Amino acid sequence: MTLTEHIQPLLDKRLPAALVAAFLLQTAGALFWAGQAAFVVRDPVERFVSGFNSRLRMGRPLLNSKWSAAETEAFAHFKNPNDLAEALTSSAHDDALKAMRDIAHVKTSFADTLGSKDNVLTRLDDIVWIGRTESLEDDFDVLKRRLGLPPTVVLPSDPVAAHRTPEGFSTYLSEAGRRNMSDWYAADIDFVAWLDQHRQRLLNSP
Repeated sequence: MTLTEHIQPLLDKRLPAALVAAFLLQTAGALFWAGQAAFVVRDPVERFVSGFNSRLRMGRPLLNSKWSAAETEAFAHFKNPNDLAEALTSSAHDDALKAMRDIAHVKTSFADTLGSKDNVLTRLDDIVWIGRTESLEDDFDVLKRRLGLPPTVVLPSDPVAAHRTPEGFSTYLSEAGRRNMSDWYAADIDFVAWLDQHRQRLLNSP
């Protein structure tokens, strides 16, 4: 049984809203603060690469979300993540800055979803699980045990259903590109490191 097939029973049991609303854990993130929450975070630089490529292909093959006019302009300038990353400290800085603010997934930060650290702290007791994309399968096993889900509930293994980047899309970042992205997402990197402290506590708790 897949997680998708388990959605309706979860709705009936009033389990964490982000888990239910996200449909697939890879896209989880939005917290619905009215009740308990479970969400996934990812290394911000790797999230940039994945987000750029997702929008570059318009979310295909799982989705088909057309580019906005601003995204059309951005992708006319930048054909892969490294082009955009390196351009932030090049003569194309202005175009790169605009693209970083116009491309969906790329332009957002964890603070857009979670708010401030203080906001998270006020609802810390309501967060039942924080996963990492990099260790999602192991983390999901912890969540299943915590929620009493059967072992037959699994994450999607099909690359399309899991919304993985297909072959043929560059995931390369040069040293300069990675440095630029680390500077751009410095606040997110700090936020994720802070969340990791709470994540470990949650993973280790009964």
